[in-house]
This record gives sequence, structure tokens and C-alpha cells, in this order.
Amino acid sequence: MSFSSPLPLIVTGSLGSFTGPALGAFVMTGVTEGREGIGRLLRKMVLWRVGLGWYLFAFLGLPAILALGTIVVPGNLASFKPMDPLSLLIAYVPFFVYPALILGGPLGEEPGWRGFALPRLQRLYGPLVGSLILAPLWAFWHLAPVWLASWYAAGMFNIFNLLLYLLFITAWTIVFTWVYNNTRGSVLMAILVHASGDAFPNALLWPLLPASLAMTGYGVYFGYYGMVIGMRVLALVVIAVTRGRLGYQHYQQETEEPDPAPTPT
Repeated sequence: MSFSSPLPLIVTGSLGSFTGPALGAFVMTGVTEGREGIGRLLRKMVLWRVGLGWYLFAFLGLPAILALGTIVVPGNLASFKPMDPLSLLIAYVPFFVYPALILGGPLGEEPGWRGFALPRLQRLYGPLVGSLILAPLWAFWHLAPVWLASWYAAGMFNIFNLLLYLLFITAWTIVFTWVYNNTRGSVLMAILVHASGDAFPNALLWPLLPASLAMTGYGVYFGYYGMVIGMRVLALVVIAVTRGRLGYQHYQQETEEPDPAPTPT
């Protein structure tokens, strides 16, 4: 098999996702909470009645924020390369459904990060501090040798990129917590937000803005730098509007009263 083949990365990435956070979540939930805890985790993974607004955020709002962050980077918008709607749909849907939802990634990770870890961290440290603890754990989970090797080969393995990546993941974790708390602890919504954040840049944003794939002097793509800007602005707005609670009061109400409908904060 050629070293340029993506198959080894796909296989190892999928196995790593499903044998890591997801499997760990179910094992530890079973140990600490028994069958009832596993049942609750499974129900959160199919909790879909959360309000239309949160689906609009996952599929439209988050991509719009990432796109705006990328556009403000000088030179990106000028390189805009239009594509017909059918081509965009053909590019986006398979990337969203297959790699993001089936091969691991969001489906393999979110039961662990948001399904198991986040509720416990929030209970112990509060939503904001809990998110800041979870973020580096999630970030460094992705620093697998194969992934780092690909960055090193592209001249992108340096402290600047690692810090930039950590800033992005930290901001995204805060947004995840806000969505999770306002959707009654829906792991399904976390999976969809994760999949949208993975699929949109790779399948649509960067192909439409070719200049965003140009590398800066620090060895990082302009498009990724723009995504960091967009996500950080969104996270700061969420923190300011919710006064750092990130909608946790709605999640607490849900644990005591199972029926109230979620409302965006």
C-alpha cells in the first residue's frame, strides 16, 4: 500500500475515536452509574427535540461564523472561486455524512467529551472553568503521531501552530458547552455541531476561497487563522451574553425537571 494512501489514517483515526472517548465514556458510565447511567447516555445521544434554532445554528450559524472569520483575513475574499449549487451539495453532503458521522470523529468522540466529561466538570468547577479544563484534553487527544508527522512534513509543526490550535479548540469547547446546556444535554447536537465544524471548512469554505489555503510565514493556513478569529469572537460573545454561565441554569433545571423546552441564551 502506498504511503500516500489515506486509508491507514482513516482506519486508525476511526479506531482511535471509537476505542477512545466513546468507549471510555460507556465503560466509565457503567462502572460509576450502572445500567441506568448507560441508558441516560444513550438517550442523550438521540435527544433531537431541542428546538429548531439549534439546528439552524449547527448547519448555518456556525458555518457563517467560520466563513466571516476567514473572509476578514486579507486576500481571502479576493480569491473567491464560485461553484454551482449542485457541486457544492455533492461536495458537502458526503463529507458531512460519511467521514464526520460514520468513520469516527464526532460520533466517536462526543459521547466522551460532552456525554461523560462535561457534565462532571461543570458540576465540580462550573461551566466556564470546566470548559477550560476540557479544552486541552480534547486538543491533545488529536496530537497523534501520524497527524503531527503530516504537519511536520508541511513545515507547520511549531509552537505557533500548537498554540493557535489550542486557542481554536478552547473557543470551540466554550461554544459546545453553551449548545449542550441549552439543548438539555443533547449529545446528538454536540455531534452535529462537531460534524458541521469539520465538514464545512474542508468541503466548502477552503475550495471556495483558494487563497485561504496559502501558508503564512508561521507555516499556518490563512483559512485556519481566520477560523480561529471567528470562533474566538463567537466564544467571547457567548461568555459576555451569558455572564460566563453558558446556559448552565437551563441544564440544571433539566436535571430536576425533565420536561421544560430549551430556550437559547
